[in-house]
Amino acid sequence: MGKLRVSIITVTYNSNATIADTIRSVASQTYSNIEHIIIDGSSTDNTLEIVRNTPNRITKIISEPDKGIYDALNKGILNSSGNIIGLLHSDDVMGSDTIIEEISEKFIQTSADIIYGDLIYVSNKNKDTILRYWKSNPFDRSLINKGWMPAHPTMFLRREVYMKYGQFDLQYTISSDYDFILRLMQTRDLKIEYLPSVITKMRMGGVSNRSLRNVFQKSLEDYRIIKKNGLQNPLVILIRKNINKLSQFVLKK
Repeated sequence: MGKLRVSIITVTYNSNATIADTIRSVASQTYSNIEHIIIDGSSTDNTLEIVRNTPNRITKIISEPDKGIYDALNKGILNSSGNIIGLLHSDDVMGSDTIIEEISEKFIQTSADIIYGDLIYVSNKNKDTILRYWKSNPFDRSLINKGWMPAHPTMFLRREVYMKYGQFDLQYTISSDYDFILRLMQTRDLKIEYLPSVITKMRMGGVSNRSLRNVFQKSLEDYRIIKKNGLQNPLVILIRKNINKLSQFVLKK
C-alpha cells in the first residue's frame, strides 16, 4: 500500500503578516504525499501574491467571498482529495518538519479514524517564544463531561469521518469546532488516538480570545453547544472547560 495522502487546508483573509511562515512549515515537511489547499476569503492585501511566490506544496487556491472561517473550512474539506485531512490556520505553523510523517505512521499503526496531539501557543512577534502549552492526554470519552477536549488545530481525520458525520455548523461563528468535536467524541464507533507530540504551533490572539466581547460570545456558544449535544450540567462543564485552560500556562517539555 502506498503512502496515505494528507490534505492540509489553510484558510486565509488578509494574512500577509503570517502566511509565508505557514506555507513554509508545510513545504518543509519530510513527508512526501501532501496536498496543501488555500481557501482565501477575497483578501484585499497581498496575501495571494505571497501565497504564489513562497516556495510551497500548494495544489489548489480558491479565492472568493465566504460566510466566515467555518464556511471556508467546509469548502476546503470538500475540495480536498487526501485520505487524511488536517487544518492549519494562516497564523499557525506545523510543530516540526517531521510531524506529518509521525501522524501518517500513527494512522497506519493504529488504524485510527482520528488522531490528535499537543499544541503550543507562541508569541505573535516570535514563533519560537512559547507562552502556553496545551498538553493533551490519551482519549477517554468520559472526560468530555469534565470540560476536556483535544486541541482542534491538532486533529487529523480520515476523509470518511467528514463525509459520514458532516462538517462545521455555520450557526456558530466562534465555537463550531467545539460542536464538531463533541459530535465526534460521543460517537462510539470511531477510533480516536493520541499522538504525544506537538502537532501545531499557534500564535496568540485568535478570534475566540481577541476581545472580551469574543470571549463572552464564545462562552455563550459553548453553553448552547453543550446543551445541544445532550450533556448533563452544561454550566458545570463550561466552567470546568475554562478552568482546564489554566494548566496550559505551566510550560511543559
